[in-house]
Amino acid sequence: MIKIEMLRCFSTVAQTGNLADAAMRMGRTQSALSMTLKQFEEHLGQRLFESERKNRLTPLGQEVFRFAQQQLRQFDDTVQAIEAAARAPQGLLRVASIPSASGLALPAAIETMMQRHPALELELRDMDSGRVVDAMLQGQADLGIVSGRPVLNGVASEILFEDAFGLLCAPGHPLAQQPQPPDIEAILTSGFIRNNLCALIEAPEISAALPRARITVHNTHSLLAMVRTGKWVTILPRSVAQVQPKELAFRPIAGLEEQRSVSLLIHTRTQFPQLVEEFAEILRHSPWTG
Repeated sequence: MIKIEMLRCFSTVAQTGNLADAAMRMGRTQSALSMTLKQFEEHLGQRLFESERKNRLTPLGQEVFRFAQQQLRQFDDTVQAIEAAARAPQGLLRVASIPSASGLALPAAIETMMQRHPALELELRDMDSGRVVDAMLQGQADLGIVSGRPVLNGVASEILFEDAFGLLCAPGHPLAQQPQPPDIEAILTSGFIRNNLCALIEAPEISAALPRARITVHNTHSLLAMVRTGKWVTILPRSVAQVQPKELAFRPIAGLEEQRSVSLLIHTRTQFPQLVEEFAEILRHSPWTG
């Protein structure tokens, strides 16, 4: 049987590339780690490392490492959630949200909730939409704020707000200065960076042109940092520009009238359902679009 400790030992050795560093990180002896890895390989019937030096994974080892990382994150998150629930007899709210919502009405909503319930504990995770969905499905969050309109088993979904897609660039960028709205061709030839939210755009002339982008950035913080330099531009919803209004300019795009939907996800089975619904009601009445 594969135990969580086997996965942790294997992952640590795979990360460090040798038994000595892995043993130091885990506070165990090299011989103990070596024995655990041997038991793991014997159970699988195949080698996970190409040599006794433990510095290169076999093809199976690479696959096992990927799955092990996922399981370890989920296990550690579950342990933290159990411990947090035990520490919070007066209530615990676990919220997963896209970054743009964290820069809008979410902080004020959290403040209102905490003022109403001084003994309440609240955990906020800032992540992209895909990870918000994963957190909801894995029971790691009670409420989620996500781009799009996902349909998930055991999770209620409703539209929280909508905002328009447009060009996001530095205020001094030429596309921010021109009087007429830029078109997609002008954007693509001005250092365009594709991002995850571009996949939500269904307008044929826009979606067909997006694959021509040579740079794709998945992390919102990194994306905005590159745009702020004035050398690159991207397409994002207007609410993202509201987070940093002095450093970013938002322009409508000629021929693009689509809006991004932001949904509120509510897990149907939570430890504190009354608190979850109360916070959801606060979010519904928050000024998301200014």
